Amino acid sequence: MSLAVDAGRAEARPYNFPGQLRNSFVRWAALLLRRGSLFALLVLFLLVAPARTAIHYTVSVAHPEQHLFHVTMEIPDVSGEVVVAMPAWNALYQIRDFAMHVQRVDAVADGKPVPIEKLDKQTWKITANGTVTVRYDTFWNDGGPFGTELNSDSAFINPAMILMYVPQRRAEEVRVGLGVLPDGWTAASGAPFGIKTQSGSLALYTYGASSYDEMTDCPIQLGKQEGFLVPDAQPQVRVVALGDEWRKKVLEEELRRIVAYEVKLMGGAPYPNYTFLLRFGKAATGELGGMEHADSTAIAVRSDEEFANIGAHEFFHLWNVKRIHPASMDPIDFTKEQYSRAFWFAEGVTNTYASYTMVRTGLWNKTQFYDDFSQQVGELENRPANKWQSAEQSSLDAWFEKYPLYNRPTNSISYYTKGQVLGFLLDILIRDRTDDEHSLDDVMRSMNEEFGKTGKGYRDSLDVRLAAEKIAGGSFQEFFDRYVAGAEPLPYSEVLAKAGLELRKDERKHASLGFSVEREGGALTVESVDPESAAEGAGLRRGDVIVSWNGEAPRNLERWANTHKKGTSVKAGVRREDGTTGTVEFALGEVTETFYRTVENEHAGEKARRIREGLLRGTTQPVRAEAAAR
Repeated sequence: MSLAVDAGRAEARPYNFPGQLRNSFVRWAALLLRRGSLFALLVLFLLVAPARTAIHYTVSVAHPEQHLFHVTMEIPDVSGEVVVAMPAWNALYQIRDFAMHVQRVDAVADGKPVPIEKLDKQTWKITANGTVTVRYDTFWNDGGPFGTELNSDSAFINPAMILMYVPQRRAEEVRVGLGVLPDGWTAASGAPFGIKTQSGSLALYTYGASSYDEMTDCPIQLGKQEGFLVPDAQPQVRVVALGDEWRKKVLEEELRRIVAYEVKLMGGAPYPNYTFLLRFGKAATGELGGMEHADSTAIAVRSDEEFANIGAHEFFHLWNVKRIHPASMDPIDFTKEQYSRAFWFAEGVTNTYASYTMVRTGLWNKTQFYDDFSQQVGELENRPANKWQSAEQSSLDAWFEKYPLYNRPTNSISYYTKGQVLGFLLDILIRDRTDDEHSLDDVMRSMNEEFGKTGKGYRDSLDVRLAAEKIAGGSFQEFFDRYVAGAEPLPYSEVLAKAGLELRKDERKHASLGFSVEREGGALTVESVDPESAAEGAGLRRGDVIVSWNGEAPRNLERWANTHKKGTSVKAGVRREDGTTGTVEFALGEVTETFYRTVENEHAGEKARRIREGLLRGTTQPVRAEAAAR
């Protein structure tokens, strides 16, 4: 029998049992557990639970093929009544109503059922005294780092999606014990408290945190996974990976560079240890991408070829947003939307730093860096909404992103995209004003000192502007008014010239379907129809399933359109959401796409070339600036 702290960043504090007695209890309980004793599970849980009062959860993943988590919540010191609730949102800026997944809620105290009343869609009131045990099941099979999943192959838990909470007692310690896992499965998390109790082949895991809020920021990954440490990373950085289509040596080298650079950039690591929870290939299901957490991140991508840029983005989040965070998001309100005008900075400028990390560590060459910036400009400028929706408004409207209509190019821009572009332009302006003595890097470090290390939230765009002005020694009021709060055309030519760069445009016309589709279970479903397109005029609707295309089975329609010309006739067989079928006839339209290229100006002056090199290398010229001042 051995006890091993599992990815804990705080000291594990088990009950103070005498060593030999404790070991005997563990062996005895493990033997009973093998024989199916639930009492043994309780004994083992108590052995690794903290001595201080805490709200305890036990999560069983028995019969994972049913996609049901069986959850028990023990609430001590109840006097008269207690209210419990499920969060309405977490991980995404979307109200997703996690209570919708909950089944069969009951409560007991002293071994007897007690009254429980549902008050609204996510809240229950229990009348009892002493320690109250709430039991329920919750159905989840939503893959990806933004969801919660349980199936025969693996499980992923975003705790806010399965754990109820006591609204008035969120500040109390919590412990989450996992039941016996399927054969070959292990568990991993970046939770502050983590302990693995093992006897022979039997392993039990307990995770915990100082509060419910902290625990919800600590996802748990389960399955047949492989773990390793990032080379040379101090403090320790651990990687736990599921699935196929990844190479250990590739990840080790990419993360070695990413972690070393970003920790050095920000003046040290704010964590005692950090965990990458990764899924690749067949294990990467659902919505792909990454989700940041204070001392961990969860990332799901098709292969390791897609990992590095996302990994750099999510790792930088441990400063920007997890510690340097908008005041409007503090504390988290699990019941409703929380609005900020600064997601362009929290997410978009984090994109800026992901691209900086890639080029400054050699994971990208400068051509790849320029291409990435050009793609962001193209994505922004080719959306008609860019003419009226500002970066701040896009941030406020983040809660609309779950609606397909909102995501149309005519209806919105991405605060990720515009924020990345704004971050790059702002960096150039700071370097130009200070003769390359200072940069956006200094702004990030300044905000980390003032907000990240103190826990104080910043006042959206206002404090970002004030930090930039402090570093640059002059006003950025006009820049923020026109391009952050306002939606005026960005001054690409003027600003990029200060870094010896040019933005060139190329236009190309091609045939257009007039609608977009998504493939669901082999079927092509219309996701959106372009306003005033021929397809709309012919009656094509969102939700239509395309069952035939000019008399043949539909395949890649975008590729088909690219091989045909404007005016080509289309006869599409469709099945409507009400089950009726019909034919829609229309002609292909035409769109003009603008492509952007960022190139170096061979005739740039010496200062502009220095700024350009500073951007690519992450350097400044304080000595030169001081000499010029003398």
